[in-house]
Amino acid sequence: MPDGYIVCATPRSGSTLLCGLLASTGRAGDPDSFFGGRFISWWAAQWGLPDRDAMGEKAFAAAYLEAAIRAGRGATDLFGLRLMRESVDDLNAILAHVLPPLPTDRARFEKAFGALLYIHLARGDTLAQAVSLVKAEQTGLWHVAPDGTEIERLSPPKEPEYDFHRLRREVEALDGHEAAWHAWFGAQGIEPLKVDYDTLSADPAATLIRVCGALGVEAPDAGDVKPGVARLSDATSAEWMHRYRSDIGANP
Repeated sequence: MPDGYIVCATPRSGSTLLCGLLASTGRAGDPDSFFGGRFISWWAAQWGLPDRDAMGEKAFAAAYLEAAIRAGRGATDLFGLRLMRESVDDLNAILAHVLPPLPTDRARFEKAFGALLYIHLARGDTLAQAVSLVKAEQTGLWHVAPDGTEIERLSPPKEPEYDFHRLRREVEALDGHEAAWHAWFGAQGIEPLKVDYDTLSADPAATLIRVCGALGVEAPDAGDVKPGVARLSDATSAEWMHRYRSDIGANP
């Protein structure tokens, strides 16, 4: 059985939902984005680590890695991590200060975290994913609870505005990140556990039970699974997708 897992994802692919479900079991770690470059200073402050400049890079990396492993385990024996494709280099930069030279990313990750299950979480409809991302960035609202209560807002409320060129850039970027994950799995010799966003969203309990089985931990009863976040797609999302498909035909 694995010592931990990495949820390999892209933005707005359902990673908050999946990670929350795993954490809610009380047996499958407490995964989060500990190694995204823009989050490292925030996490270090949350964990009460000394100032990075005062410590030096090597000492900071060692302390940060230890704290991240502790946080990713929560109160369990299983380590969990959410990793976006663009954060692979950020993780490697931390590990380079702590570990001896190793030939592959996989070797470094498993030296640091033990035997790992790699979970590839993907969203087949990249346009819907891009719409979700742009709307979140514009409105400031990233996650809501099933009852509609705001969970994560990163900026003051603002009405979303359709922007074909921005959506096109995000579609291309997300496609690129997804292709990079596929290439990375191939280069590392990894056969990940595949989780589809639509399946996860439609039946969170079934997906959680499947992932728990792969991790070798007891899964909760399906009736006890309570998703912590709800989908934010709405009539505006549908309208944007319709307009984009029309516009892309006129702008090949």
